[in-house]
Amino acid sequence: MIEIGRGAISKMSARLDGSNVQYAFRLGDVEVPVNPLIGTRVRLEYLGAIHCIHCGRKTKTSFSQGYCYPCMTKLAQCDVCIMSPERCHFDAGTCREPEWGQKFCMTDHIVYLSNSSGVKVGITRATQLPTRWIDQGASQALPIMRVATRQQSGFVEDLLRSQVADKTNWRALLKGDAAPVDLAQVRDRLFDSCADGLLALQERFGLQAIQPVTDVEPLEIRYPVEQYPGKIVSFNLDKQPIAEGTLTGIKGQYLIFDTGVINIRKYTAYQLAVHQ
Repeated sequence: MIEIGRGAISKMSARLDGSNVQYAFRLGDVEVPVNPLIGTRVRLEYLGAIHCIHCGRKTKTSFSQGYCYPCMTKLAQCDVCIMSPERCHFDAGTCREPEWGQKFCMTDHIVYLSNSSGVKVGITRATQLPTRWIDQGASQALPIMRVATRQQSGFVEDLLRSQVADKTNWRALLKGDAAPVDLAQVRDRLFDSCADGLLALQERFGLQAIQPVTDVEPLEIRYPVEQYPGKIVSFNLDKQPIAEGTLTGIKGQYLIFDTGVINIRKYTAYQLAVHQ
């Protein structure tokens, strides 16, 4: 096999070409297109080193997908409020990095519905669409609210997830495309059933802070998958440093081989060599 790239891996870059997703490995400063590798034998080799994506320190264990332990404990982007936005403590003056929080959290966020392993609600910065949907392997997605801050979007998500899931079943995701759903109809039903809660949030933060989005059509996304696995088996580079097989598809941040699947994002900051 021929080595086609090596370096610190990070999540695959992804872009839409029409409705079709085009992927590339990010290995250090180099990008290697992945779609052309489908149908060929590919080997990923972990080279035994992990370097923190923030400070560059060598670390035995990756925390929060690519950080060393000291950075994980001090960076705002690794704080508990990233996973639970409603727990934001910026206004209390205790944000780990106020400048970072101002830039990334005190900015417009989108509350959306997507269909990956079924309908779910989620949030992301307005600038991260459609990347967020692709990373989750959504085959359909629809923005339903524009919200002024990350914390406020967390409150909206918390309200809506009383009616709809907020997690993706990754095993179901890798067994095939979810059955199509009328996301606009789901949105309207949610707006109706959660009307009192949404009104309370608007009264608390202002009408301009929490605005329904009703003039956008759902986005359809198609992934380059030739064959889904009959049985889900995951590669673990920490236990076995080589993942190898015929690449049969890519969905979300998963590579699908005829021998197993691997979540590339999980191994952010790992030094890898890619062979074909």
